[in-house]
Order: sequence, then structure tokens, then C-alpha cells
Amino acid sequence: MGEHVHVRVWDGLSVSEGGELVEQSHCRCGATWSRSYRADDGPPEE
Repeated sequence: MGEHVHVRVWDGLSVSEGGELVEQSHCRCGATWSRSYRADDGPPEE
């Protein structure tokens, strides 16, 4: 039997209550991942 390799399928983005950007993904085997990114408090980009 071969090794399983996780293939991350992108589920989308959301914003947490704390204002962080949250990226969500999953594998067909049922494994899930979420990764959060904190935005800089600098001025907005133009």
C-alpha cells in the first residue's frame, strides 16, 4: 500500500472576530487546516 500525500484543497477566506484573515483548506481524507494572518496596523494601500 502506498503512502498518503495530503493534497490541500482551498476552501476560502474569512475574517475572525479579532480582525485576522483566516485561510481554510482540507484534504479528501478528511484532514483540515486553517491558517491565520494578522494584518499590519499601517495605513491602507492605495
